[in-house]
Amino acid sequence: MSTEEKKNNATMIVFDGDLDKAIASFIIATGAAAMGKQVTMFFTFWGLNVLRKEEHIEIKDKNFLEKMFAKMMPRGPKKLKLSKMNYGGAGSHLMKKMMKEHNVSTLPELIEMAQDLDVKMVACTMTMDVMGLKEEELMDGIEYAGVASYLAEAEDGNVNLFI
Repeated sequence: MSTEEKKNNATMIVFDGDLDKAIASFIIATGAAAMGKQVTMFFTFWGLNVLRKEEHIEIKDKNFLEKMFAKMMPRGPKKLKLSKMNYGGAGSHLMKKMMKEHNVSTLPELIEMAQDLDVKMVACTMTMDVMGLKEEELMDGIEYAGVASYLAEAEDGNVNLFI
């Protein structure tokens, strides 16, 4: 068996924190995991907002800019906005309503499904430092690593996406 035939991993960089793009990322990830692929999702920059806990976590050692980032960024998957036609949150509400009517899983349900399917979710530590995010502010069950770790996994993948 050649090296190419052995590669059955899928990796993706989740750069964007828009609701529709996050949903697409998790649909792809859970689909690939259900097909037997080992899936790694690497969350960086605005994609980290998908992993934020909904409740406010008081962190004492944040500077002014880090505190401002924390206030301005959405807290978790239920607070994300649509990339297009958001209309002050009405678009997100309508999208969630339409998904429910068509029996499409919500983003929190997709995240739970990904965890159940052992999708590896990795938060970019460099971006966390830049944005002032701490591990306590992100959901449980995720890993923390830098870009070198992602690139090593991507080398073993036959599917590599940037969303």
